[in-house]
Amino acid sequence: MEQAVLESVRYSAECQDCGAELECWGVQTLVGGQLRWDVELACSACGFAVAVCGGDVPAERREQMLSEHGAARLQVGSTPTKSVAIMRVLRAELGIDLKNAKAVLRRVLDGDYSGTLPEMEHLARALRESGIAAAATRP
Repeated sequence: MEQAVLESVRYSAECQDCGAELECWGVQTLVGGQLRWDVELACSACGFAVAVCGGDVPAERREQMLSEHGAARLQVGSTPTKSVAIMRVLRAELGIDLKNAKAVLRRVLDGDYSGTLPEMEHLARALRESGIAAAATRP
């Protein structure tokens, strides 16, 4: 079994019970082949606390992770003969059509396709499962 990959962020929000400032921790995790977004909230004023597990990372938190941790890049060790196989994986994993898969493939081959570390490792693992050398890296 492959090791879990995660990135986390800390942020503030308003408590739904008392209106005070909440301390929030969010973590995007790649575990068991799945990306997940988990959040824990705790209010020091009234004691309200909750954990929300699963789901997609909100765009604002994703941008915060990229800002705080830096973007990871998807790198492939491929020849042009593997392009169709790479696009097949990209279409399946990203849920995109052929036109968008071609655009993403160009960015991947140019070393310009990036995201959070868990996102890029998720794609790298899917590519490796298809016999394509791939890695998630940070510059």
